Amino acid sequence: MLCAVYKSVRKDSTYLYVERRDDFSKVPEALLQTFGTPVLVTLINLAGREHLALADIDKVKQQLQQQGYYLQIPPPVDNLLAEHKKLLQQ
Repeated sequence: MLCAVYKSVRKDSTYLYVERRDDFSKVPEALLQTFGTPVLVTLINLAGREHLALADIDKVKQQLQQQGYYLQIPPPVDNLLAEHKKLLQQ
């Protein structure tokens, strides 16, 4: 299963996986507007891989088959100050 991976110019560390290069027909328009102009990063053969760096490969494959795209967003940033305050209260 081949897919194309694009990065967002508006959202840092946000990537969009689509089934075919430059085919955004299955991606909702609102998502594309928020994402900005997609910039091609790479083409990946998912069939030959067991894992991806920051995404669950099984979830990526499932979403590509079901909805035609997968959106990878960065994990939430830890609020170290809030965690420190919580530790001090214990």
